[in-house]
Amino acid sequence: MSSIDVRTVDLRAINSLTKYPSIPTYHALDPRDGGLLAECVEFTGPVTLTEKIDGTNARIVVLPGGAYLIGSREELLYARGDLIGNPALGIVDALRDVAEALTVAAADDRVTVFYLEVYGGRVTGASRHYTASRQVGHRLFDVAVLDDPAPMLAWPAQRISAWRDGGGQRFLGETELVERADALGLATVPRLGTVAAEELPRDIDKAHAFLVDHLPRTTVALDGPAGPSEGLVLRAADRSAIAKARFQDYERTLKRRERRR
Repeated sequence: MSSIDVRTVDLRAINSLTKYPSIPTYHALDPRDGGLLAECVEFTGPVTLTEKIDGTNARIVVLPGGAYLIGSREELLYARGDLIGNPALGIVDALRDVAEALTVAAADDRVTVFYLEVYGGRVTGASRHYTASRQVGHRLFDVAVLDDPAPMLAWPAQRISAWRDGGGQRFLGETELVERADALGLATVPRLGTVAAEELPRDIDKAHAFLVDHLPRTTVALDGPAGPSEGLVLRAADRSAIAKARFQDYERTLKRRERRR
């Protein structure tokens, strides 16, 4: 596929093919009350720990031929050359220059999707934990590749959703992700260390202590004092398993346990 013309392609298909999937919590959430259950996501081998930043999920979709799209988690907001973009959450303003650079360095016959967390500014209520002066930052946390997008663009919406929800997207493993980010000059979410899967705590109280030990405060403050962190993301080396562990989930669950005693 030599190029994709954003004026004629089905943008609904592109949007659905490149949406970031929901990732599970490390301990399963109880659908009844949002508390944590004993069941854990299973990992094998080395597990990379990265900081989970409390911002908004954004994506840059680099298309064959040098075009690009910028989107939030749910919708596309801007295409290269647009005079007016959707200003939602400041995503386009934060990422337009990044996207322009990526089209030069990363364009090929595949669709490459760069997933970034945009944070600070007025993005979320937690922005004050990262900046005192409304600065906006961004960090890369995942990259997906569509090697042969042409046939997928003709799929019906239901098939695309089923493919995506069934794990059809191909994400880069840890080594390739970091190498790609370094080559493109993109800062990633901070790597805080690697542990063996068997070292991950399975008890809820021990998992909370694990969070406190590894990340008591954010490491990506843009200015001013560093505020509390949102939590960790755990990634298998080949990204066959991924999960998030948020302070608020563990603190809420442990408080409920205390009240019941």
